[in-house]
Amino acid sequence: RLKDGLWAGRRLYELYEDAAMPWEGHGPLFQHARKIGITVFSSPFDRTAIDLLQSLGAPAFKVASLEMADLPLIKRMAATGKPLIMSTGASELSDIADAVAAARAGGCKEIMLLQCTSGYPTPPADSNLKTIANLGETFDCVVGLSDHTMGTAVPVAAVALGACAIEKHFTLRRADGGVDSAFSLEPEELARLTAACRTAWEAIGHVSYGVAGSEKSIRSLRRSLYVVKDIAAGEKLTDENVRSIRPGLGLAPKFLPDVLGRPASRSASRHWRSSSLSSPSRQRRSLSSFASISSARRGSTPSVPSLPSEFFFALASRRVRATSDSSVTCVSTSSTALRTCWRDPPVPAMTGSICPSARTASLPTRSTDWSI
Repeated sequence: RLKDGLWAGRRLYELYEDAAMPWEGHGPLFQHARKIGITVFSSPFDRTAIDLLQSLGAPAFKVASLEMADLPLIKRMAATGKPLIMSTGASELSDIADAVAAARAGGCKEIMLLQCTSGYPTPPADSNLKTIANLGETFDCVVGLSDHTMGTAVPVAAVALGACAIEKHFTLRRADGGVDSAFSLEPEELARLTAACRTAWEAIGHVSYGVAGSEKSIRSLRRSLYVVKDIAAGEKLTDENVRSIRPGLGLAPKFLPDVLGRPASRSASRHWRSSSLSSPSRQRRSLSSFASISSARRGSTPSVPSLPSEFFFALASRRVRATSDSSVTCVSTSSTALRTCWRDPPVPAMTGSICPSARTASLPTRSTDWSI
């Protein structure tokens, strides 16, 4: 009798007798699986079972964890020339090596090893999913996971770590009972597991440090260098009149040390310009015009780039001091030039947010702090 675990007190023979698929049920099951488009195979436990599965056209054989030590049985399966899917539960590394060697010696060309912990159910901490990749490297074969944990988290994690196949116990309803019902998934859970595993597989991707397509539009919400006070020709650029604020349409903030201390080759007047909002509820700001001034670094006059007619401004904790007669000037990355960028005025009473009623250019004459 088993002394502990889910089946404590049961005799091993009785347990296998309850778990075994009835011999006469295999034919109808294989026929139905083909009808609905499911690939079906099974775990044989003796030579007669191998012969039965062969007669039914099983495309592969599953080697159960506790049969990994039965090398003659493994060689018999391998002799069919069909792929073997081998679970590694309760096996030492030497046991796995012996089983793989027997399969290859018997003629098997395609082997999949499933990392497996034969605990019923298995605590997640005993899953040791890092073994999956090592199995593949050690035995030069594809790998997966035979999972006996509760839920679906462990299999999804296994996919992210390289598993290309997941084995999971399944039942129509746990309440109906069965030797493995306690740790089996019901239909809706299996559907969620399948979807999550496919998403995890897609998310693995490849090593990439570039800008993904989904984030290209957000890149302009980074910071760049802007003139925030009126500057006369010849006046030096300082950290009082040049700030790193949003949007990121100009020179990157990392060039601030190169800009500071240089004289402006021409004056830059800072002035808030009126522009009506198409819809107050959308809290939208418009870049209504864009003028350039001579380059502070090269003394050249760059061309004016084209800009979208509308731009959403992200709010941040950085505070910029603005006056009612000032404009915002940015330093362009394309020509390392200072450029003036006009935009709608913010609202003094709405620090940290955009007020939907801001429609006019009238501002107080005093200096006001804005969160940009």
